[in-house]
Amino acid sequence: MAADSLTPNQVLELVPQREPFRFIDEILELDTEHIVARYTFRADADFYRGHFPGNPLTPGVLLVETMAQAGVVALGLFLASEEMTRDEFEKLVTVFTDANVEFSGSVQPGDRVTTTGRKVFFRRRKLRAEVEMKLDDGTVVCSGTLSGMGIAQ
Repeated sequence: MAADSLTPNQVLELVPQREPFRFIDEILELDTEHIVARYTFRADADFYRGHFPGNPLTPGVLLVETMAQAGVVALGLFLASEEMTRDEFEKLVTVFTDANVEFSGSVQPGDRVTTTGRKVFFRRRKLRAEVEMKLDDGTVVCSGTLSGMGIAQ
């Protein structure tokens, strides 16, 4: 597949997560070194009813998932597509392996976030990326190192 790189929209379609568990609305930039993606946390998302009643806050685990979907899954799919045949690539499943994340802000219902992932390494279908999430005003919400790998089905 390396001869014809995937577009950001094609990569987004390949991300296996779907509504209501897809946390990428659009991919703004994508190449072999980095990804920039955006997502708006819907104010009517069901998890806000219980986290926390009267003072809704986006759960940290969902912020990590958002960073992983962009910085590991989407970027990893793009990188794998550059190195594999179409047949190999279509049998690939991306799994999340580890994260070291620091939280420095919060995301409220309705906030839009921009996630930037930069490849640290990609070898033997394993991707490690430095990932950062910011609000539209530039406030860093969380950042860290996330890893995942592609396994054949």
